[in-house]
Amino acid sequence: MDDEDLARAIALSLQDHKEKRPEVITIDDSDDEQAESGGEDAEFQAQLRRAMEESKAEAAKSSTNASDTPPTQPPAASSSNGGASSFLAQRAQLERERLERQRRQQGKINTATKPSASEAEDTDAEESEDEDERPAKRRHLASSSFTGKLTQEASSSKASLPEDQIFWNGELRQTATQYAEPRGDGLPTFRLTQVLGQKSELAFAIVSSYALDVPWLYEFFNPSVPVIVVAQPDANGQASIKNILPHWIKTTPPLRNGFGCQHMKFMLLFYKTGRLRVVISTANLIAYDWRDMENSVWLQDVPLRRAAIPHDPKADDFPAALQRMLHSINVSPALKTMINDNHPNLPIKHVDELRQRWDWSLVKVHLIASIAGKHEGWPTVIKTGHPALMMAVRKMGMRTGKGPRAKTLTLECQGSSLGNYTTQWLNEFHWSARGESAEDWLKEPKARREKLPYPPIKVVFPTKKTVQESAAGEIGGGTIFCRRKQWSAKNFPRENFYDSKSKAGPALMHSKVKFPPGTWDSLSYLWSFQMITGMLQDNAYTAKKSRNYVPSDSEDEVDDDIQEVTPGVGWIYVGSHNFTPSAWGTMSGTGFTPILNISNYEVGIVFPVKDEAEANKIACFQRPPKKYVAQKDEPWMQEESVYHQ
Repeated sequence: MDDEDLARAIALSLQDHKEKRPEVITIDDSDDEQAESGGEDAEFQAQLRRAMEESKAEAAKSSTNASDTPPTQPPAASSSNGGASSFLAQRAQLERERLERQRRQQGKINTATKPSASEAEDTDAEESEDEDERPAKRRHLASSSFTGKLTQEASSSKASLPEDQIFWNGELRQTATQYAEPRGDGLPTFRLTQVLGQKSELAFAIVSSYALDVPWLYEFFNPSVPVIVVAQPDANGQASIKNILPHWIKTTPPLRNGFGCQHMKFMLLFYKTGRLRVVISTANLIAYDWRDMENSVWLQDVPLRRAAIPHDPKADDFPAALQRMLHSINVSPALKTMINDNHPNLPIKHVDELRQRWDWSLVKVHLIASIAGKHEGWPTVIKTGHPALMMAVRKMGMRTGKGPRAKTLTLECQGSSLGNYTTQWLNEFHWSARGESAEDWLKEPKARREKLPYPPIKVVFPTKKTVQESAAGEIGGGTIFCRRKQWSAKNFPRENFYDSKSKAGPALMHSKVKFPPGTWDSLSYLWSFQMITGMLQDNAYTAKKSRNYVPSDSEDEVDDDIQEVTPGVGWIYVGSHNFTPSAWGTMSGTGFTPILNISNYEVGIVFPVKDEAEANKIACFQRPPKKYVAQKDEPWMQEESVYHQ
């Protein structure tokens, strides 16, 4: 039995497994080979490895050149292969025993219409505690809970949209969810099958996720397609490269002392025609995120160049940022391993070919990546975390400026996980969101920075009541995180909280958006779904200027390189970043030698919006968001729900 036969056998086994309601798999450290849900899972993983090793050994004896193309008529699995046949037989027996245990454990609990509590807990929680506490993290992965025939759609709607659409100019949509289909606002959505495109046309894929269900994801690809999966490292935080399935490699980047997250959600999809699709999303690669939770997906198709261009080490555009990101998350050695492992004809041989061989001229968004680690010096610092956002804001001509001529920026930041907010960090982030250099921020004495008032930031996060009234109720709130310890902290900005309700319907949002639909002065509102929106408006000084107002000598001057921005324009960020220091980083050091510490790997995009109406359309939540009622409203706290103990 060669790799192709084994892959089909595994797929058939998994399909048989998913036609029944499977139990939830709980994984501590994102290593899908080390499940703690019982001895049978460990045994299954061991058998899988043995079967693959025996398969590869037989294939090596019979042929030194493995084919990447599946045969027209798949041969039947040979019963003489003791390793693989034994694996499949024992796998079936384990599944029967597993399902029987599940039936006994479920007892009187009826989960036919709602996801189970543990299924809901795709722990996409950030490291939102203080760094020295290093809380243990557990991720709960679950396969589809569809009844009847298994589908790969994200909702139960019978409507089928084309899977061969091409988006040369880019497209941002929310994902379809079974609780709001069709959407209340009537806007189009993405399903995973649409994002991936025609299954038969894929030649190679690089995908990334924090929570990961490999068996579920495997069914969306032809078994012969090589796939590199970027995932969360083991508890030791070491970089690694592993073969996890025939033609599939899992790679993990390093994390200092095992602390932090590989939280990026993206895909690079290479098609046989030469086209490349770049996907940035907020959705983990698990059924729950693509079926029950509302997420955001941006994608754009990129054509091949007619002729390659030379490598430019000084480039600072979208593909250059993408290449730096891929190098940092251990994709380069994984790509080399894939090529050496019987895949010499991949569409790309080296990460730096992305900018050389594909034409990115139609990509207008800016890539913002956070790279875990300690970054020192301006050339490095401005390429990651919130300083990278600062650079993007400047490139879009939306720097607010300083002094009385400065424009006012209000942020509305929505995410699924909260941080331990301090006035110092919120002002630090707001400073970058304005497009202002941290060089000036770091010149201020630390004692003064720690006592500044909170900047105009609205934290958009669902109340307990909103979660309880959603379609899935408290059971569905397993991916949304706020802790009592955070909310009750003495100086926590409780007065800055606003309720988060989806425009689609009674679904909860896992999208991360930051809008600074800034209104300035009295008009301060913004939208965000793990999204940040920023919109700019002149302050009172502009009006005075128009009446031949002359500033006094005591007023601060503004930098000469501030670009004039038409009132009403703004920007929006969409990506994996939650609104936390772990995701965006914290600054220290001096204005001459800055230091940026980041705990997580994150990625998103930022792009301009022409007016408030466009920002309104893009926003996924009802706006203006409703402010929490003091002494009445509290944020949803998963840890206090009986369903998430």
